[in-house]
Amino acid sequence: MMKLYDFPLSGNCHKVRLMLSLLQLDYDLVPVNLKEGEHKSPVFMQMNPLGQVPVLTDDEVVIWDSQAILVYLAQRYGSDKWLPTEPELMSQVMQWLSTAANEIQHSFATARRHYLFNAQIDINSAQQKAYQLLQIFNEHLSKHQWLECDRPTIADLACFPYIALAPQGKISLDAYPYVTTWINRIKDLPGYISMPGMS
Repeated sequence: MMKLYDFPLSGNCHKVRLMLSLLQLDYDLVPVNLKEGEHKSPVFMQMNPLGQVPVLTDDEVVIWDSQAILVYLAQRYGSDKWLPTEPELMSQVMQWLSTAANEIQHSFATARRHYLFNAQIDINSAQQKAYQLLQIFNEHLSKHQWLECDRPTIADLACFPYIALAPQGKISLDAYPYVTTWINRIKDLPGYISMPGMS
C-alpha cells in the first residue's frame, strides 16, 4: 500500500493527492505535523534528507519532491497519457515541472507563505514575479486548452495548485481569463479533489 506523508495546506502535497485521485489509486495518508517539527525528525529525515513534504512510499520505493512523485505515478500507474515518452513531448512537459519547482515556488508559493505563515520574504518581489508568470501562462493558454499535448498531463497538475491559490498571496487572477478558464478546466476533471483555500 502506498503512503503519502502529507500536510493539508501544502500545494505541493495537493498536486500529489490530486494525481492519486485522478488515477483512482488507493493509498494511506500520513499527516505530518510541521508545527511540531515532525518533518525534521530523524525518522522522517531518513526518507527525505531535506526534511520536506510530500514523501511517497510505494512498498520499498521512497520518493520525495512533488514533481518527482508526479513523474513516478505517471510512469508507474498512468501510462504515457500523463507523461508522454516521446522525447520532444516529454521535454515540453518537463519544462513546466521545472517552472513549478522554481518560478512558481518563488512567486506564488512564497507570497502565500508570507500571508498564511508570516514568512519573512520580499513580498513585492514575489508578487511581481507572479504577475510576470501570469502573463506568460495567460498568453500560452490563449492558444492551448492544456499546457502541453492537447490533454491534461502532469505539467498541468504541477503548476495548478499554487496558481489556483494565488488569492491567498494577494495576487489577483482577474486580468487573466485564460488562466482562470484553465483552472476551472482542471477542476472539472473526473476525480478532481480540492484543498483548503481553493474557491
